[in-house]
Amino acid sequence: MRSRVAIMLALVALLTGACSQESAAPKPAPSPSALTAAPSYDALAEPSSAVLPLVPEAAVSLTVTDFDTVRLQLGSSELTSKSPRTERDAFWQRAETETALLTRGMLRPVEAKLAADYGFTQDDVDWEAHFFDASGAEIGWVLSIRLIVDMGAVQRAVDDGVGPLADGAVVAGEHLVVHGTAAAGQASWATDPVWSSLVGSAASSTYAARGCVPVDSAPVELEPLDAYSVAFQGTLATARLGVGRTDLFARLGLGDGLPTFATGFTGGVADPTTGRIGYEMVDPPAAADLALRGSLPFAACAPS
Repeated sequence: MRSRVAIMLALVALLTGACSQESAAPKPAPSPSALTAAPSYDALAEPSSAVLPLVPEAAVSLTVTDFDTVRLQLGSSELTSKSPRTERDAFWQRAETETALLTRGMLRPVEAKLAADYGFTQDDVDWEAHFFDASGAEIGWVLSIRLIVDMGAVQRAVDDGVGPLADGAVVAGEHLVVHGTAAAGQASWATDPVWSSLVGSAASSTYAARGCVPVDSAPVELEPLDAYSVAFQGTLATARLGVGRTDLFARLGLGDGLPTFATGFTGGVADPTTGRIGYEMVDPPAAADLALRGSLPFAACAPS
């Protein structure tokens, strides 16, 4: 009982703390030029913000998995491809069963070859992002590689067509490997101001999507939803639906009594001022799977 009370207090603190910060320093409305400017990649930003200039405008959904944060969460912050195989295997077993991964690591199927011939593996990836079109087909991805890795070796792996790297392009100066990203100066998710309030918090993984989740029926009090995100961190998940909404409590209640939703999430605290709903994750892998499948009742489309 005490544990559950502590978790609910943590949810309240998370949401009200964010509220007080945003109230103290409200963001000015973007100018017309800000709507069309093309920000450049910023390696110092949180991964879910850093990747935005690389996500093409046509993308409908985005997943970002911060493996550095996952390693820290599991007490394996020093883990690299040079670590003993037993430690690396133990990390991935725990990561897949205890955390909300939105990808299991695209280099893992070829890491034996990468380790033997090029000196790096998935364990040298800081974070990984994937973006998808309206049909759910992947249209691009980004790998952020540790600074200690020789990008010349990464370039050789790309040139040799090793696994998914065959489709990649190396951006050596930023320690990135990319595919299907927006070109410099082109419209991207970073040029759409809606994302500034929906992504960018520290998280082990972040799911973001345009639009809403189609449902058979929805309460009449729901407002239209143009975009939303879910940040997974530890045992807590924070959904962001945009500031100043009047339907947060109605959306919070949409998950009540749904067995599928209950496999990943429980509880819930809504803060209409910041447009956030906080949940406890009863099963982080299940919660991540629900996000990937679009089974998130709080993101339901409003009645037409």
